[in-house]
Amino acid sequence: MTVPRDGRLHRIAVLTGHNVLLRRRDPAHFVSYLVMPMVLMLIFKGMLGEPTQAVTGLLVMFSVLSMADVATATLTERTWHTWDRLRATRATVPEIMIGKAVPVFAVLVVQQAVLLVYGVLAVGMRLPGPVWPLALAVTAWSFALLCVGTAIAGVVRSQGELSTLCNIAALSVSALGGALVPYALMPAWAQAVAPISPGYWATTMLQAAVRGDLAGTAGPAAVLAGLGLAAGAFACRRLSKGWGRAAVV
Repeated sequence: MTVPRDGRLHRIAVLTGHNVLLRRRDPAHFVSYLVMPMVLMLIFKGMLGEPTQAVTGLLVMFSVLSMADVATATLTERTWHTWDRLRATRATVPEIMIGKAVPVFAVLVVQQAVLLVYGVLAVGMRLPGPVWPLALAVTAWSFALLCVGTAIAGVVRSQGELSTLCNIAALSVSALGGALVPYALMPAWAQAVAPISPGYWATTMLQAAVRGDLAGTAGPAAVLAGLGLAAGAFACRRLSKGWGRAAVV
């Protein structure tokens, strides 16, 4: 059955295709967020002596940095003064967000999958259990990053604010979450506040998934999915309330 040209699926498909084209024209961040963690994984492995900690920790850190790309997908509409035009079309806010989310979600999944494969082949990380818990972990973490990044786009007003916020968030989330240093080696105060960091749940989830521990993967995945749903609801409300060049809310 063909989808009418004015149908919802057609609008989402057009928006998705447009955003895929924008991603293909500017892959610089994607490449840099692959190459930099690859180099650092080898260095951290030598320092920590634990491939899993090096791979999962740096994966978390650089995937948080990728939130800037997630937010940019929406923030550029304000920069280019095209958000009001886009809202004037028949596309609803959820349709616009889905059209922007699909390519970005794919980029996040591919980034993490490539780094995990690199971790196994080049860094020496072992996967003693099944691989599918890793697929669950990557999906949950990518979903959380996608929704939080979109919510951030509804709050910041410029690329400068976005870069500052994402850089600080990447370091804070990674450090407090045990991504850079094993949780057991962190000071007592840091261990006490670690659970407030999404990086803690992401690192715990990924390390459990590497071990093939389904229960250890599902719990943090549920926490991150809840975070993503809350952030996604906030983003929908924010972007539907006049966000754009004509009104800053």
